[in-house]
Order: sequence, then C-alpha cells, then structure tokens
Amino acid sequence: MNILILTGSPRPHGNSNTLADRFAAGAEAAGHTVVRLDAAQAGVHPCVACEHCHNGEGVCVFHDGFDAIRKALGEADAVVFASPVYYFGLSPQLTAVLSRFYACGEEAKAPKQAALLVTLADTAVATAEAAVLQFRKTADYLGWAIAGELVAPGLYGPEEAKGSPFAEQAYALGKNL
Repeated sequence: MNILILTGSPRPHGNSNTLADRFAAGAEAAGHTVVRLDAAQAGVHPCVACEHCHNGEGVCVFHDGFDAIRKALGEADAVVFASPVYYFGLSPQLTAVLSRFYACGEEAKAPKQAALLVTLADTAVATAEAAVLQFRKTADYLGWAIAGELVAPGLYGPEEAKGSPFAEQAYALGKNL
C-alpha cells in the first residue's frame, strides 16, 4: 500500500511530527511504502476561489508545493493527516493544503483510506473536536474510508510525544493500516 503522510506542523521536531514518524515506522514495518510531505515547508498558497482549475486547463494558477502533494495524492492508497491543534482546528499550513484539494476535483475522490493524528497542549480532548470534524467531513466528501483517529492531548513541550503512549498508538495505527 502507498501511504501519503501530510504533516502540518511548522516545528520539525514537534509532537505531531513525532507521531507522524512513529506512524511511518509502523507502516513501513508492515511493508507499506510511505511518502511524507510537510505542508509547513511546502509553501502552499491557499485556494483563492478564482475557479481557474474548473474553468481553465484543469490546473491551479499557483505552482508551488502543492504540485508535489497533488502527484503524491494521486498515487496514494491511504492519506494520513498529522497536525497540531493550536486554536481548535487543524494547523493553517495543513488547512491551506486541504483548500487546494478543490483543484483536484473528481481525481481526489478515488477510493482511499484516511487517518488522523492530532496533538494538543490542552488536556481536554474536546479542544480538538473542530480538527476531527474537519477531517471526518473531508474524508466523507471524498469517499475515503476512515482507518483511524488519534487525538493526543496534554502534549505541551515540543518533544513530549517521544516515548509517550501516543507514540506507540501511532506506531500501531501505522502497522495495522
């Protein structure tokens, strides 16, 4: 299985990236191929609703990091979203990527599995509800089967996920996908 992991943290060694690493290790241990693309480093411009992708040549007017993401998305059997929750939702970097799915049209609706890894400093899982709902609605709209969700609260420091039970849960999710 080809798995695309899209990360949304601007912190290279942040907690959601740690969970993405552990997920990838589990998936690779199970024999899957993993491609990881970091939205925060990709410089993806958000959709501006210009409609060029639907009225023009079928491509977005912006040629940036999303070009590689779109290619990897088309080759993936499963897509994993890994993001910190800073203010209730998915990170702005990952949200910019999701907004550009609009340019993919029906091509994004190919059958896939999807998983979510979110981390948050708050100890209340409810703080991540908007992020989880955005993930679920995106998967539902695209017709993707949800393979798993991991919400990891109480991770304030940038390396608190390392060695945590959440790291092992991410590994297990990747291995069992």
